[in-house]
Amino acid sequence: MPSIDTVDGADTSENPEPSLAEARSFSGRRLIEFLIVIAAIIAFAAHVHALSTLVVVAAIAAMIILHEFGHYITARLSGMKVTEFFIGFGPRIWSFKVGGIEYGIKALIVGGYVRIAGMTNVEEVPPQDEARTYRQSTFPRRILVSVAGSLMHFIMAFAILWVLLSGVGFAVSNGGTYIASVAKAPHVVSPAYQAHIPAGSTVLAVNGIHHPSTSTFGKIIETSANKPVHLTLRVGSKVLYRTVVPVSASVLARTDPVYKSLHGSGVIGVTIESTTKTVTDSLVAGAGHAVTGLGSYAWSSVAGILSHFSPHGIATYAQEVVHPSSSPTSARSQSRFESPVGIVYLANDAVRAGIAAVLELLFLINVFVGVFNLFPFLPLDGGHVVIAIYERIRSRKNRRYHADVMKLMPVTYAVLAIILLIGVTSLYLDITHPIFNPFG
Repeated sequence: MPSIDTVDGADTSENPEPSLAEARSFSGRRLIEFLIVIAAIIAFAAHVHALSTLVVVAAIAAMIILHEFGHYITARLSGMKVTEFFIGFGPRIWSFKVGGIEYGIKALIVGGYVRIAGMTNVEEVPPQDEARTYRQSTFPRRILVSVAGSLMHFIMAFAILWVLLSGVGFAVSNGGTYIASVAKAPHVVSPAYQAHIPAGSTVLAVNGIHHPSTSTFGKIIETSANKPVHLTLRVGSKVLYRTVVPVSASVLARTDPVYKSLHGSGVIGVTIESTTKTVTDSLVAGAGHAVTGLGSYAWSSVAGILSHFSPHGIATYAQEVVHPSSSPTSARSQSRFESPVGIVYLANDAVRAGIAAVLELLFLINVFVGVFNLFPFLPLDGGHVVIAIYERIRSRKNRRYHADVMKLMPVTYAVLAIILLIGVTSLYLDITHPIFNPFG
């Protein structure tokens, strides 16, 4: 008989067990309350013209659910006993049972989980179910179930990139220069801001050189400290003429340390990008480029994660937390972790930039989450992979070795503490010092 919905682990021994009708009534009320909250969020998003952003956030949530579905479906197909499939964590809002599996929603919708019987050697399982546990399954099946979540992310990333390359189209450089952003008060009062150079403008000429490349534009600015530089810009259909006087990088370094590395070079306080044109691949070429693009960014994600957790990366992140960069365009700000608040900001920026930016964001998130989950530490999926490999090595022909997971709990708690610390600090930075729009 279903029990009344409570916070997991709460003691209900003193309360009489409710009837089936009472439990269903309570669960139904919780579901109605949840749907009312969702409807209110949608209505508010529509009111503030953020419905598209909400759709992108919902797509990100759906990707996390599909991650868990990967574990769920491979466990079922492998003959393992699955007991729960929940969206969210914490107090149960609503659930139902089908075929001995409880499906439902919990209060904190920041992920999900699938409960498989016998994931560790210490979990107690009824004797009749032991043969269907994760720990009694074959080595290939345990590996498949462990990596299935990340495989789902990689499949989604491939599909998204394929659509982007062969359907929507992608930008390639055509050799010109584009002013992506301009540093302005209250962060940095830059020469570009004072000269009324608008972000989003294309450089038609600099000191008489027409359609300069980013390297040519940068070289002229760097070598023109305290000298006037004449710019011809285009914003939409308008042509603008501006004169700006670059200052020594040491001047802007007083308010943003990122400029210290430029020493005496001239700067005007802008970020520049190459101008682009949109091209599309054929379906076959797009599929091939999607595979290579996925592999390339997966490797970049591995390198980026290792860099973040290197001594230098930890020190840099600690410096950013203690002394946040005054400029949201600084390299230090742009390389930090993103909290759910930061993801919402990015989703909003991507929606404003167009469908290509939205697909790019979804692709990047899928690859990063897929790679991160494969790192070899519990409670990440990669931790289960390492344990399965270790058990395979230690096992003999007629004797299955089971690792003592309790010995790994200190490491597990340490990993959880690090993830929690990163989550809290990144949330603080995203609220107090949000980064600039990376999509232009």
